[in-house]
Amino acid sequence: MPSTLAEGRATHPEQTLMHAEAGDAANAAARFLTGNAETLARIAARLRATPPAFVATCARGSSDHAATYGKYLFETLIGIPTASAAPSVASIFTAPLRARGALCIAISQSGRSPDLLRTVEAYKTAGAFTVAVVNDAASPLASLTDETLLLHAGPERSVAATKSYITSLVALAALAAHWADDRALLDALARLPGDLAHAFDLDWGAALTALSGATNLFVMGRGYSLAVAQEAALKLKETCALHAEAFSSAEVRHGPMAIVGEGFPILAFATSDKVGDDVRTAAGEFEARGATVAIADASDPAAHLPTIAANPIVEPILMIQSFYRFVNLLAAARGLDPDAPPHLRKVTQTL
Repeated sequence: MPSTLAEGRATHPEQTLMHAEAGDAANAAARFLTGNAETLARIAARLRATPPAFVATCARGSSDHAATYGKYLFETLIGIPTASAAPSVASIFTAPLRARGALCIAISQSGRSPDLLRTVEAYKTAGAFTVAVVNDAASPLASLTDETLLLHAGPERSVAATKSYITSLVALAALAAHWADDRALLDALARLPGDLAHAFDLDWGAALTALSGATNLFVMGRGYSLAVAQEAALKLKETCALHAEAFSSAEVRHGPMAIVGEGFPILAFATSDKVGDDVRTAAGEFEARGATVAIADASDPAAHLPTIAANPIVEPILMIQSFYRFVNLLAAARGLDPDAPPHLRKVTQTL
């Protein structure tokens, strides 16, 4: 059975560790941007001077969802192909790599998973430029890579990662913005800590009724918002014992939509750009079938789930911040403890 709030623990959702840690994300983002300004400029200068042939990301769990965001950033802003590395290639198959001239970005909260470390070692040995995005300055990963971007998220005691995920997104957006010298994105990132504080105060209670008794749902995004759809689906599993699957609004049309009918719950994240238009269209199609749709729509910030309109690249970061407050409330509504999901540990070490 899922873990319920233990006797003697605070049962009010605003007194959970998850609530407190997610609420610190605005401060964490500010700490990251201030603490890594010189490192970001140095890495970006190197990447502009010697552009990599391709980018490989290395991560698991929430960090791999952040890597999805990085893929869209690097391919749309820089034009360099980006793909997620399979850690088993180095850790289990011990296959040699050809990665000279590549950029390898390893993303991790703990920086201690053996397969991640072996993958970074393999890329570095093969001639790649390696960068760590990590929360623990004393971790093996932080000392292994050529450059390190410390998240400065601070300790997280809740099993469900929140502020470290958000700062991972901020790290990748900041790296892409500096690399592309995108002034609009840099300005949006400068405003982001204040926007995150506002986003955490937004009320997504309109989705509580639909999801309190749900057993299955789809979470949709596309482009920059796909990464937060993936993260939201994971958090719904971890904290609410809810079977949630994340899909691109394009991919969901290739088969999965066949099971969407009357009352089927859909949570959607739509940015204010043309990619968000496809999420809005898919959500409308499902709603016409009788599905129960809750949408965060940055093109209409007051609609259903309130959102903040900003640069479309940072809108998903603001949406996931609002979602974290909501999912903590949803867990409580379902009688579960979001800080201690069953069978999970804070640090997962895979081989």
